[in-house]
Amino acid sequence: MDDKQIIDLLFARSETALEQISSKYGRLCYKLAGNILGNAQDCEECVNDAYLGVWNSIPPNRPDSLMAYLCRIVRNISLKKFRYNTAEKRNSTMEVAMEELEGTLAASQDVESQVEAGELSHAVNQFLGQLKQTDRVVFMRRYYFSDSYEEIAALTGISEKNVSVKLTRLRSRLRDYLKSQGFII
Repeated sequence: MDDKQIIDLLFARSETALEQISSKYGRLCYKLAGNILGNAQDCEECVNDAYLGVWNSIPPNRPDSLMAYLCRIVRNISLKKFRYNTAEKRNSTMEVAMEELEGTLAASQDVESQVEAGELSHAVNQFLGQLKQTDRVVFMRRYYFSDSYEEIAALTGISEKNVSVKLTRLRSRLRDYLKSQGFII
């Protein structure tokens, strides 16, 4: 069943839509939540909350890409749970990925004092749009999906060392791009 049909089922308030979402995107949702949380119970809770979020938000929303819409919800719920779980402790996978980007993006109070967060997001999206597909996949798999270097290497067919080097260069290019757009880094 394609995404348009699933969205139509959601508009019709058919519970079959949730079954279709689960069968089509369940593994992706659990992988995304698992990369952030690393705990099966928390992953299941977040994915179920995401399904509920989709049920409650469609209608009135009609997303162009159900997968992207669902991933955004899963990621946001997982990050919220991650922050709650690690309020006073450190978690390796997600924490390491975010620390890598720390030197590239400005501190939140600097961004807020200079521009709205949406403008920063727009600038990062423009930067990503200029990248070759492989570089964009490497960047997104690391910083959106929180995949390990090993997983990215297996997905793209390049070595782990090459993934590491690409990410270092991409962070540097992103930093330079944001500076050129007037962001304080």
